[in-house]
Order: sequence, then structure tokens, then C-alpha cells
Amino acid sequence: MRKKQTGNQLQVEPWHRNPSSWAQRIPICVLAMVGTLISSYLALYQMGLISSVWDPFFGDGSERVLDSDVSETMRAWLRLPDAALGAIAYLGDAIFGLAGSTKRWYYRPWLVILFGIDVIPLGIVSIILVILQGTVVGYWCFLCLVSALISLVLILLAFDEVWSSLLLLKKVYQQSEGREAFWACFWGKPHPLVESVGAEMVSYRYVA
Repeated sequence: MRKKQTGNQLQVEPWHRNPSSWAQRIPICVLAMVGTLISSYLALYQMGLISSVWDPFFGDGSERVLDSDVSETMRAWLRLPDAALGAIAYLGDAIFGLAGSTKRWYYRPWLVILFGIDVIPLGIVSIILVILQGTVVGYWCFLCLVSALISLVLILLAFDEVWSSLLLLKKVYQQSEGREAFWACFWGKPHPLVESVGAEMVSYRYVA
């Protein structure tokens, strides 16, 4: 796990790439920050700090969606506008995306799983809200649709890293007789079994 091979690219089971590489994570961070800005803008309207919302396609549809009974119900449950919650979640995606090294799938599974918990539920909630726009509210919100699309893309981009960490934990759990190795793996602490399983999951392919 600790060795480097010049001229070879690290790939982690079951993928043909390193899911924790910056090439994988920088796009996540950029998209998450775009999502943060969009959600913050929509939250400003929901909090009454701006009087209207820009929408190039659906006219006042965005405002009708943001002022709908569905939105107000979520606000009553969450104690804050749903767009504000989205902004917080997107910002969390960006922060978690920047944290850790390019081997954090192995060294920090807890961080990767926390990252996945932040990304995946947001995407699911976005899908539900988009469905409700058309089926319950009867109007569409352009920036809400863009935000939902960003959430779905984030799930696709983050899935492989979360899967590799979960696979590592699964393999360690299956090969260990107790919980010591599993928790050592989860928290990124040194353990012979974790080193062995991690090495089995890593391979290198030659890059010209």
C-alpha cells in the first residue's frame, strides 16, 4: 500500500482508477460549490431577503415552487428553508471532497463514508422534490432542476470512492475473527490484516 511505482497508475478494486484521486474529487468540489451558490440564492428568496427569483423558462414558476405548501411543510419540519439545508449539504460536500489524501479510501474510510452520507441523501431528496414539483405543486423551478441535476452527478462521481471503502471494510470484516481489525480499518489505524487486504485491492497499470 505504501510503495510508489513511477510510470504506473494506481487503480483500486473494483475500478480501473484511483477513486480518491484529485482528478476524481476536484470536479465534485467545483460542482458542490456551484450547488452551494444556487441553493443559497434560492434560500435568500425563501427567507424574504430578495423579492424574486431569476428563471429563464418557467416565469414565476420558481417562486410558486419555493412558496408552495410542500416547501412550507418541509420548512416546518426542518425549522429552516429547504434551500438553506441544500446549501449546507453542498458546502459539506465541498469540504469533505477536499479533506484527506489521494489514498483516503484506505487510510480514512470513516471520512469517505461520512462524505457519502452527505452526498447520497441530498441526491435522493432532490429527486423527490423534482417529482413533487410536477405531480403536486404543478409548476417547475429552473434553478431547482439545475440543483437536482448537480446532486445526481455528485452521486455518480462520489459512488466509486464510497464503494471501495465499503468493500475494504467488508473484506476486513470477513477475514477477521473479531472486531478489532474492522474498527482499526474504519478509523484508519495500523493493523496487519488491513495492510494485507488493502494491498490485495490495489494494482498498477502502466501509463506511457
